[in-house]
Amino acid sequence: MDLRRLRFLREFEVRGTLGAVATALDYSPSAVSQQLAILEKEVGAKLLEKAGRGVRLTDAGRILAGHAGVLLAAADAAAADLASRTDFVRGTVRVSGLQSAARRLLVPAVARLAVPYPGIRAEVRELEVEDALPELRLGSVDLLISDEYDGHPRPRPAGLTFDPLYVEPLMLVLPSAHPLAAPGGPVAIAALRDEAWVASEPGSGHHTMVVGTCRSLGGFDPDLRHHCYDAEVQLELVRQAGAVGLLPKLTLPDADPAVAYREVAEKDLARRLFVVTREGRDTPALATFLSTLRDVASSLGDSQREADPRDAPAGRADP
Repeated sequence: MDLRRLRFLREFEVRGTLGAVATALDYSPSAVSQQLAILEKEVGAKLLEKAGRGVRLTDAGRILAGHAGVLLAAADAAAADLASRTDFVRGTVRVSGLQSAARRLLVPAVARLAVPYPGIRAEVRELEVEDALPELRLGSVDLLISDEYDGHPRPRPAGLTFDPLYVEPLMLVLPSAHPLAAPGGPVAIAALRDEAWVASEPGSGHHTMVVGTCRSLGGFDPDLRHHCYDAEVQLELVRQAGAVGLLPKLTLPDADPAVAYREVAEKDLARRLFVVTREGRDTPALATFLSTLRDVASSLGDSQREADPRDAPAGRADP
């Protein structure tokens, strides 16, 4: 069996359509179909069957797709072992993360690697966490920076390792002309009951966190008048449209005369960042990138509090 064709089958198992596999691997749908037909002849079993206007895996296809994941992981492990036998670190590392993580962590890590490790080719992709996780499992991405808000954990798919990287506070963001924006202490969520709020789209971790925070700490459902993933757009809605928001510190500029940042009075709130990788041995290139990434995180200052021991490995765009 050809490993390349097994990868097509594994991709189909995760992505669900020939078109999605073709887009991910830069092939035409007909070429993907042809490769899977050849694989069927190689193994002597029907792997796909008609399902409405598309196709789906047969029982034999599901069995082989499971073995394909094991075989492909073994091939990756063999490549990592061979790469470790040389003193010169080389290889490609494909990394992804939410917007603020890419800007404040991934890009600086790529820059730090350039001179001391010219053999490492680091490629950055900005993907929603939900989109990046399947890419990570399939090997299209090698490292992902994901996030979780206190009280709102994300699912942790099997086969992936989640390592704590950084913890940052959540800050209330108010227009500078707001009565509660004057210099002083923390601001109560309950005092913002009548405000227009901005958050990410429904279904995102940030949206769930904002709604949950207003309900649990303020006793109200917020008037979520604006929805967008981009933190810069959220900040612009605060500046110009008078909205209020609740954003992680890494998304905020150091100084902005048009907005005010205030701590939450009722409770310390935080966002946790995690490095997500596939289980198994890291290549030397990936291990080097991970070490550099942690150095960059350390340079941002100490995390606001220690990571919860329960977050140890158990093995959308930002905000």
